[in-house]
Amino acid sequence: MNQSLSSKNLARLGPVLLAYAAFVALGMPDGLLGIAWPSMRADFGIPLDAIGMLLFASVAGYIISSFLSGALVARLGVGRLLAISCALTGAALFGYTLVPTWWMLVALGAVAGMGAGAIDAGMNTYAAAHFSEGLVQWLHASYGIGITLGPIIITTALTNFDSWRLGYRVVAGFQLLMAVAFMFSLVWWSDQKSTPAAGAEKRLTDYKTPLRETMRQPRPWLSALLFFLYVGAEASLGTWAFSLLTEARGLPESQAGFVTGSYWAMFTVGRILAGLYARRLGVNTLVQAGLGLAFLGAALLWWNPSPMTNLVAVAVIGIAIAPVFPAMISGTSRRVGDHMAANTIGMQMAVTGLGAAGISSLIGVLANRFSLEVVPICVTLLFLALLLLYRLAMAVSPSVGRDGIPPKP
Repeated sequence: MNQSLSSKNLARLGPVLLAYAAFVALGMPDGLLGIAWPSMRADFGIPLDAIGMLLFASVAGYIISSFLSGALVARLGVGRLLAISCALTGAALFGYTLVPTWWMLVALGAVAGMGAGAIDAGMNTYAAAHFSEGLVQWLHASYGIGITLGPIIITTALTNFDSWRLGYRVVAGFQLLMAVAFMFSLVWWSDQKSTPAAGAEKRLTDYKTPLRETMRQPRPWLSALLFFLYVGAEASLGTWAFSLLTEARGLPESQAGFVTGSYWAMFTVGRILAGLYARRLGVNTLVQAGLGLAFLGAALLWWNPSPMTNLVAVAVIGIAIAPVFPAMISGTSRRVGDHMAANTIGMQMAVTGLGAAGISSLIGVLANRFSLEVVPICVTLLFLALLLLYRLAMAVSPSVGRDGIPPKP
């Protein structure tokens, strides 16, 4: 009996720990390229702006696989999809270190993007179906750990071994190890998605709704628009804050770097803390309070009454938006209905890359044409639009209770 109880506990705890490890692995590659790029382009003899080719290929692969993730989960199951995706990502990253020409590395970038997109969307779908709101917050905090470890790994490889390839091989090895772990734990994932007992509610991963049916409905597209704008706002501030503070407001680079760093630090801390109170507050309150506070922080950054307010405003925005993305993932079914949630999560993840690249680039164009002071203006308007669109999405969602929770029949 004790052995049976232990097996049940392991079956419940195992997927959670593997999910966190998968998101650590997902974040690692994102922390490599910026530091490795000078050495990579020197090795391949390519210009500085050639990085755009690799980023475009990676984003294209990410969009394709995440958009199709709902159908892939229905066909393969979560465990097999994650095993295959981790293997693809690991093989592609390892391939970076072996190919002799640049175009081959770009092609592998598309493969790595496909693997990352499937991991991201597949795991978010599973988490929305099986994890509490707090566990989803900590899942996304794990990504922050991974994106912090990536630069440490590549910097160590360059400093001690003068090799960007070694850093990529270490991260590739971790991805392949995750693929093996998922393959040997298939029974955990299949048990979690087994057919519910009579009278029990179906989980999101139990539905087999065709993607075309989901795409014909307006609510999934409205939900995807929320993620497009949110990630655009999050990435834009992270991308342009340093330039705004140094070039437009005259702060020393050391101070501007500290302020910018506080954004991501508070962002990570906020997700860890949100995991403690997410269930008590509910996803609806977390999203609206977070977006409302972020709007106030962005407005303060726009107003800029004194240099000290830059630090306060950026830190406030960082901790305010921290729980928003995971909470919106958890609340997907409440906006679109259980039967369309898996496909919608894939659509949501697909547009995140477009939002991060497209909105950040557009703000850069506006800043170049007018002034870097357009950055806080745009971010303020984005958070206001997000708050209004979120309230609209909840208003047109299937019948829900006070905090976005469907009432019991």
